[in-house]
Amino acid sequence: MRNRNIFLLLALAVLWGPSFVFIKIAVLEIPPLTLVAIRLSLAAVFLSVILLIKGSKLERGWHFWKKFIFMGFFANALPFVLFSYGEQYADSGAAAILNGTTPIFTVLFAHFFVNDERVSLNRLGGVILGFAGILVIFFPDLQHFLSGQDFQGGLQSAGLMAFIGASFSYGIAIVYGRIKLRGLPPLVGPAAQLICSASMILPLALIVDKPFNLTPGVPALLAASVLGIFGTAFAYLVYYKLVDSAGATFISLVTYLLPPIGLILGIVFLDEQPLWYSFVGMGLILAGVIIVNRLGRKRRPQTHQAPVVS
Repeated sequence: MRNRNIFLLLALAVLWGPSFVFIKIAVLEIPPLTLVAIRLSLAAVFLSVILLIKGSKLERGWHFWKKFIFMGFFANALPFVLFSYGEQYADSGAAAILNGTTPIFTVLFAHFFVNDERVSLNRLGGVILGFAGILVIFFPDLQHFLSGQDFQGGLQSAGLMAFIGASFSYGIAIVYGRIKLRGLPPLVGPAAQLICSASMILPLALIVDKPFNLTPGVPALLAASVLGIFGTAFAYLVYYKLVDSAGATFISLVTYLLPPIGLILGIVFLDEQPLWYSFVGMGLILAGVIIVNRLGRKRRPQTHQAPVVS
C-alpha cells in the first residue's frame, strides 16, 4: 500500500507540475477567461460522466449547492483566472514557486476560523520564512518599476501579485472545506465544485472574450485540453484515491514537489531563465511550508479539500 501511495503521489505531481507550462503556452493565444472556461468545462464534463458511470448522483437542494458555489469560486474559478492572467507577464516557474505559498495562507486563515489550528510560535516562524521568500522574489522587479527604469518590471510584478492572489484564494477554499464539507461520497464534491466554477466562468468568457472570433493554433488548443483533462479531471481522480488510502497529511508532500518541478519544466521547455533570487525565494518558501506543515500538527478528521494547484 505504501508503494502504491508513493506512486500515486508522484503521479499527482506529474499531472499538476506541468500545468504552469501549459498555461503559459495556451495564454499566448487564448485569453485567460476563455482558457479557464475551456479547462473547467472539460473537467466538469469528464467527472460528471465518471459519476454517471459509477451510478452516483448529485444532491439538488440549495443547502448542498451553495457550498460548492463558494468552493467553485475560491478553489477553481478565481485562482485559475489569476494564474492565467499572471502568466501573460511572469514566468511559469514563478507561478509554480508562488503556488507553493498556499499552505502558508492556509495556516493563517485556519488560525482565525478553525478552533484546533492556532498558530504556534514554530508555525509563525514558518509563515515569516514564507513571506520572506515572497519578498525576495518580488523585490528586484518591483524596485526597477518604482525607480521608473522598467515598465515591464511593473507588469511582471502584477503577474506575481496575481499568483499570490491565487494562493490566497486557495487558502480560503481549504479552510472552508475543512469546516463545511465533510463525509461526502468520492468525487461528488469535486464534480459539484467544477460544475459550479465552470458555470461561473463560461458566460463571462463568452461576453468578455467573444471566443468564437478567436483563432488559436493547435499548440494552444492542445495545452488547454491537457489542462482540462489531465491537469484538472485526472488530477482530481488521483487526488481522491490518495485521500482514501493515505490521507491529507501524506498528500501535503506534493506541496514540496511542485515548485521545483514547475521551475525545471519552465527552464527546459520554455527557455525561462530564473535568476538567483528565484531559487533563494523558493528555498525560503519551501522551508516555511515544511515548518508550517510538520511542526505542531494536530490530528484531525478527514475533510473534503479542493486540490490546490493551477
